Amino acid sequence: MPSSVLIGFAAGLSLIIAIGVQNVFVLRQGVRREHVGAVVAVCAASDALLIAAGIAGLGALVAGNQGALAVIKWLGAAVLIGYGLLALRRALRTSDGLVAGVEEATTSTITAVVTTCLALTWLNPHVYLDTVVLLGALANQEGETGRWFFGFGAMLASVVWFVALGYGARLLSGFMSRPSSWRILDALVAALMLTLGGLLLVR
Repeated sequence: MPSSVLIGFAAGLSLIIAIGVQNVFVLRQGVRREHVGAVVAVCAASDALLIAAGIAGLGALVAGNQGALAVIKWLGAAVLIGYGLLALRRALRTSDGLVAGVEEATTSTITAVVTTCLALTWLNPHVYLDTVVLLGALANQEGETGRWFFGFGAMLASVVWFVALGYGARLLSGFMSRPSSWRILDALVAALMLTLGGLLLVR
């Protein structure tokens, strides 16, 4: 059903584009040109698994399990605050701009980058609420066959978005060659993640 694919693509893109910790991380890795392919693959594959789980019925199960939501909440808050503090530390340090950022990136192994990406993705409660619960509910309105076409469209939107974000970020390399640009980016990352982490704790 082509119409279900288009509806799924539009719905998936509208949720994925919203600025969040995962997008900020992909953007930063893209600007640094650090293991971009691996980061994009992890994000797209994670979304595909979560979308499939939501369509298969896990969304309703997660939404009704308060214990699971509580665990995700506290782990997610810890990860967000921890990464926010690291970003704040980078923002306060002296940097030589893009050159320093690239040199610093060589000290980060692909294992460390992928682990961080997985944590920011799978320990983020909003991922389950948006991707699993909401997209799962929307998909199941398309009927037995149409829901999987919807899911394919949503998965395709995820791939398109993360590829564009990760590799398109290189266009910002001129702007990021200034030392102040890196400090501004890291300060924004820190503010966003500390705020989201704090909101998770008080809700």
